[in-house]
Amino acid sequence: MWKLLRGRSREAESFKEQGNAYYAKKDYNEAYNYYTKAIDMCPKNVSYYGNRAATLMMLGKFREALGDAQQSVRLDDSFVRGHLREGKCHLSLGNAMAACRSFQRALELDHKNAQAQQEFKNANAVIEYEKIAETDFEKRDFRKVVFCMDRALEFAPACHRFKILKAECLAMLGRYPEAQSVASDILRMDSTNADALYVRGLCLYYEDCIEKAVQFFVQALRMAPDHEKACIACRNAKALKAKKEDGNKAFKEGNYKLAYELYTEALGIDPNNIKTNAKLFCNRGTVNSKLRKLDDAIEDCTSAVKLDATYIKAYLRRAQCYMDTEQYEEAVRDYEKVYQTEKTKEHKQLLKNAQLELKKSKRKDYYKILGVDKNASEDEIKKAYRKRALMHHPDRHSGASAEVQKEEEKKFKEVGEAFTILSDPKKKTRYDSGQDLDEEGMNMGDFDANNIFKAFFGGPGGFSFEASGPGNFFFQFG
Repeated sequence: MWKLLRGRSREAESFKEQGNAYYAKKDYNEAYNYYTKAIDMCPKNVSYYGNRAATLMMLGKFREALGDAQQSVRLDDSFVRGHLREGKCHLSLGNAMAACRSFQRALELDHKNAQAQQEFKNANAVIEYEKIAETDFEKRDFRKVVFCMDRALEFAPACHRFKILKAECLAMLGRYPEAQSVASDILRMDSTNADALYVRGLCLYYEDCIEKAVQFFVQALRMAPDHEKACIACRNAKALKAKKEDGNKAFKEGNYKLAYELYTEALGIDPNNIKTNAKLFCNRGTVNSKLRKLDDAIEDCTSAVKLDATYIKAYLRRAQCYMDTEQYEEAVRDYEKVYQTEKTKEHKQLLKNAQLELKKSKRKDYYKILGVDKNASEDEIKKAYRKRALMHHPDRHSGASAEVQKEEEKKFKEVGEAFTILSDPKKKTRYDSGQDLDEEGMNMGDFDANNIFKAFFGGPGGFSFEASGPGNFFFQFG
């Protein structure tokens, strides 16, 4: 019997030596195989478990390594390296408190052990990062949480909990590809991880892929029915999808009041869903424009682009509202933004039109001076001129103060100028198209308002103003 045990012991040592050789060559899989053979031959040998634990740690299999490290110290509580490896596994998996206990035990056995001293400090640093991250998450300071988790993961690279918290905060910060990458890495190792499924769903939800997001939330709840965050997110996603679809339906049916109410209700569901809310604001802005509440439409579109600065549709909608309210400088600014982002012929033409209207707006508005619509007929223009010319004629205000006379004379000249342009089809066409009237020698500074007035009313002596009482005048033809 003794010879048999001795033979098994020699064979186990041989397996251990081969394992050591492969470990030295960094062929950790083969090293693992030989250490396992050694353990099978002598299952009570502390060093075999210790060596296999070290090998599993090199393979990044910290949970399996933890089991071997714990077995090594169960067999020999004075095994310092066993306690160090146990602590290192705990720390790598994110259990910093357990790691501290292991490192403390190692220091009790060897108080000068530099590795134990340093690892003990590292474990306490992780505990502190966790505390700070917890506080900052409550404060919604997600950038700081990401920073803390990055520092903690330097010591705990296998901690899924830290990775999930980081991924969730990245999603809240709108850094969806990074968050997706972290969650996907975890799911490759553990396809049933409810937290990772929740984060994948959260990213899709915030990217306005609500239907796909719901699928991930439902899957997370299958894995963990009490997952509170997944439950809330799933409920919000379904409610948001339903309200938005109902609003779209009401809009298509021309029920703008109902559409407005539904979009408003949808906006109250989740203020954190930036992309969907940007679309909802833009949709509500479109409703307001249909209701001719253009200032409200502009405000909604502004809210949309504040949430999503790349949202072209919101810029286009706001620019059109600016055009409709004759705020041409603002319209040009929005169309420039759109054209810089998407250089299409359509966007170029929209920008060109806005620039033309801006140019036209900086000239005298002859239609406004005459008090007529831009589509006024020739007769309407003549009637308007008659009324305004008589209203502002200098003779009508001969008894007024010098200041009033000067102002009325100015208005009289502007009325004549407006009539000169709008009553001439060629000049009117040039004016409407935004072309400079002076280009063909039609310098408006050279015309005489009195001559236009006389020509319109039939020449010299064709009329006169007479007082019919204090402050009242009438004109009569000769």
